[in-house]
Amino acid sequence: MTQPTFVPVASTSAVRPTMPMETPEIGRPKKAGLLGAPSAHGGASRGTPGPDAGYALTLSKNVVHHLVLESELNEHDVEWGVALLSAKRASLVGRAPCETDVSVVLDLFGFRGTEDEAVRADRVQRFRGIAHSYFLQRVFVDDVNEHALRQKPGEVIPLLHFR
Repeated sequence: MTQPTFVPVASTSAVRPTMPMETPEIGRPKKAGLLGAPSAHGGASRGTPGPDAGYALTLSKNVVHHLVLESELNEHDVEWGVALLSAKRASLVGRAPCETDVSVVLDLFGFRGTEDEAVRADRVQRFRGIAHSYFLQRVFVDDVNEHALRQKPGEVIPLLHFR
């Protein structure tokens, strides 16, 4: 703290002139903010990180509630399956899930407007029990490839026929 000029200062307490020195850059660790983001290793059961993925569950609950499901399917399983794939579809382009993602996933599994018996059987087999099994959820999400999820909303080919 500075002192007023009228206060006497002892010679030992006087501020001595100093020479500012540069910080040496050699051997100095880089600042934490300059290191960059850690690299996430991809692969099976690693997921696809994206912002606000939990919102997909809210969107899927709103839509699945109005669907007429087969007796073999549990509504809770369908909600989770649709939410997981909607979040994956949105994260492929680095954004949060939206209603379009949910509609593409519903069309991908033929929930709306498909009366094909093979698609129904495939849908029941894929969705059964995934709401309460993390292992089944990872397998379910990994089984759907990126190209199927990147389809446009009006032109979706059901997953069973998509190759």
